[in-house]
Amino acid sequence: MIPRPLIFGVVFMLLVVLGIGIYMLRMRSRVIAMPLTAVDSRPVAPPAVGATEEVTLYVADDAAGMLRPQSVRIPLPSGRQQRAEELLRALVNLYLGKPTSHALPPGAEVRSVYLLEPGTAVIDTNGAFADGHRSGILVEELTVASLIESLASNLGGINRVKILVEGKQRDTLAGHADLSDFYDVSAVAHMTEQMQAGQ
Repeated sequence: MIPRPLIFGVVFMLLVVLGIGIYMLRMRSRVIAMPLTAVDSRPVAPPAVGATEEVTLYVADDAAGMLRPQSVRIPLPSGRQQRAEELLRALVNLYLGKPTSHALPPGAEVRSVYLLEPGTAVIDTNGAFADGHRSGILVEELTVASLIESLASNLGGINRVKILVEGKQRDTLAGHADLSDFYDVSAVAHMTEQMQAGQ
């Protein structure tokens, strides 16, 4: 005959195992039900060194189908190229924040801005900026126009802009906005004015 304390010990151990199993299943279902949050894999840029200045960024509004000027105060370095990069990084950070009027994919960033003479700017974005961008004529054109208008309105003397992805030419942003050639800044400004006049 099996001793009674042994039976109680085995039953107790089985109850403990069963309780742990139920607890693990509940925890697993909670983890599965939790929404996945995107990991921001962008490298942390050193903070901009310079006086805080008020600048005007041209922010895309998908619902209205236009760009809206928005004044922001950001620290800007004295170098022209560094100023251009900080302007566009501030713009992209507006789009990555919540709530936003024009969402960009997680991890999107402006890697560099190159200012060439005479009056040419080259904006180099990372792969996430283009690969995860929503496809559509209007949303793509708003992104391009927003970058160009924000850059040109705050840095005088820019007449044309080229957009690269990971330092390479790309045919389109996400299937529609043409990135194969230079954008004429005055033509983009005219298009922006027409968008705002139509509202």
